[in-house]
Formats: sequence, structure tokens, C-alpha cells
Amino acid sequence: MSDNTSNRSAANNSDHTTTHPHRVPNFSAGPATIPTQVLARAQNEMLDWQGRGVSVMEVSHRSKEYLAIVEKAESKLRALMDIPDNYKVLFLQGGASLQFSAIPLNLLQGGQADYLTTGTWSKKALKEASRYAKLGLGAVHEVASAKDSNFTDVPSSSTWHVSDDAAYFHYCVNETIHGVQIFEPPQVDAPLIADMSSCILSQPIDVSKFGMIYAGAQKNIGPAGLVIVIIRDDLLNQASDWCPLLMNYGHQAEKESMSNTPATYSWYLAGLVFDWLEEQGGVEAIGKINQQKADLLYNAIDNSAFYHNAVAKPYRSIMNVPFTLADSSLDKVFLAESEQAGLLSLKGHREVGGMRASIYNAVPLEWVQQLVDFMQAFEKKYA
Repeated sequence: MSDNTSNRSAANNSDHTTTHPHRVPNFSAGPATIPTQVLARAQNEMLDWQGRGVSVMEVSHRSKEYLAIVEKAESKLRALMDIPDNYKVLFLQGGASLQFSAIPLNLLQGGQADYLTTGTWSKKALKEASRYAKLGLGAVHEVASAKDSNFTDVPSSSTWHVSDDAAYFHYCVNETIHGVQIFEPPQVDAPLIADMSSCILSQPIDVSKFGMIYAGAQKNIGPAGLVIVIIRDDLLNQASDWCPLLMNYGHQAEKESMSNTPATYSWYLAGLVFDWLEEQGGVEAIGKINQQKADLLYNAIDNSAFYHNAVAKPYRSIMNVPFTLADSSLDKVFLAESEQAGLLSLKGHREVGGMRASIYNAVPLEWVQQLVDFMQAFEKKYA
């Protein structure tokens, strides 16, 4: 992609998010910022969708008009991520956390599953899978944990205790709370199961390296309530008898994600986000913008004695940037003054404290620049 195209994409990303006079920088970790262009289009179509005099929320999910939305959304996602034909794409309900149960129920098969623990979400996935191991559905094994680093680093793969013939290997690509991201897929023999809830569509990836990818929608895709599952065909139809029908991937693939009434509005909005992302130049273009945003913010932190990010540099997330102040007594002041300045949702998660800026796809570079400007002014005032 040419530099000119990349620059146009950056400009479009900025314009689409800031053209409305009441939109302010929102760094929420999720539910997160949705592109202004998408919200404006949804607003325009809210009462009169396709000239039908009804909202898209009010039509049958089995009507030909709505099925056209479904087909287009899947087609756009497949193109954006270059998803191979031997993978099914499911648009399900319950969020990513429900997959913590669905994965062992579908894939454990009486064998052993490996889990890498690098933060809160991978810990929760391990804990939930262990419940099914206690029922005799198989064994769950923690190959390594980043606990000793307080989840600011990833244990070297040379220290992992990987099982022979594991049914699958589960990990969280981007830990939203701790700001840790694994950029290269682990080199293991078992099918890789990856939680990409907070980094899907943020950078190009090779889907063929994974057995399954899943992601809650409320970071880079749309509103909460929807979860996308991308699963290789050979991993379907292996569910335990304990698996509820609506959590059975093979069943949902057969029913094309419509075993019951789906989250129709979330699905519709996801499709609009895919349209928007395509207009920005696709995942490669948005990935360059995301790296620019992350570099801008991390440079501001690293070049200051007033702010600190504890994450090991090779694993710093480009989506979620936690940071602390040298004087924690100023935390409340920082949050109050940043909100007065129109910078929202910068409070860190209760597990780690401090601050956190989530800079997902829909957050434009200019918002990150506004945050950096505020941080520098705040430092001059209170350092």
C-alpha cells in the first residue's frame, strides 16, 4: 500500500470519528468507541431501514432482507481477515466469556488441554475449563503462568510444560487489563485456540495458524452481546454430550448461527463496522495507524519520569496501554482533570489501578495526541 493511501486512511479514520460536535475522546476498554460514521449511518437508518418504514431490529432474522445483511457481514469479515474456506464463521451470543465453557465442552474430548496464563482473561478461561475437567470430561493443564511478573511479561516458551498430544492449546492474544500482547502465535503441535477479543482486526494475522479464534464484539467490532467464532472445519462435531445445543459449534455451523434468534442489531452494526474498516484500507492500513497511536503514547510515557508502563517492551499491547503516575496520590486529580478536558474512561482496572487508555481501531490518532498533550501539561503542573 502506498504512503498516500495510508495517509488518506489515517485522515479518514480521524474524520469519521470526530465530525460530530458532541463526540469526545473515549478511551473505554469495552464497551468501546464505535466509529462515528457507523453510528451516524445506524442513526439515519434507525426508523426507516431500506425505505421499509421499520427498524432493522424489527424485521425477521429469517427474512431475505436480513439474510442479505448476514451474508454480506460474513463475506466482508472473510475478506478483511483472509479467512480460508475450510473455516466456519459463527456470529453467536453470550460474549467471549461464554466460550470459556464452550471450548472444553466442544473440544476436550476426554483428553488434555493446555492453557497459557498471561493475565485476567486467560486465568478465567483456565478456571472455567477446570470445572469441566472435574466432571471427568478430560484434563486441563497450565503450561506456564506470568504470575511471577505480576502479569507484565510472558514466560519464555522454553519454560513451558507443553503436553504431548494435547486436544488444544488456549491463550489470550491481548490481555485487556494488564496490557500484554503476544504478537506471534505459539509454536505448538496442538490446535491453537486464541481469544482475540481486544485485538481482532487490529493487525493482519494468518488465520490458518489457528484452530479457532474467538472475539467478543465490544472492542473492535461493535456493541456488546455478540461473539464471533472462526473455527476450522475439522474441529466441528466433536462436542461432549454435556454440551448445550446452543453452545455446540457443529450445530451452530449447521444452522448458520441461527439455531435461535441471534443478536440481530449487533450483527447488523458489525456489518457496518466491517464496511467502515474496508473504507479505511482494510486491516493492513488500520494496523499501521494503530502502531502510530501506540508509539505516540508509549514514547510519551517512556520519555517521562512522571509516568510509567510496567509491561515488558516486546509484549506491550497496541490496544490497551496501562500506566501509573509516580505519585499515586494524584490519580484522582488526573482522572478529574482529564474528564474536565473531555478525555473519558481513563481509569485503570481495579485489579491493577492507575490509568489505562484503550486505543482500538475507532480511536483516531488525534485523540491520542490530545491525551499526550494533556499528560504533558499535567506533568508540568504537578511534577
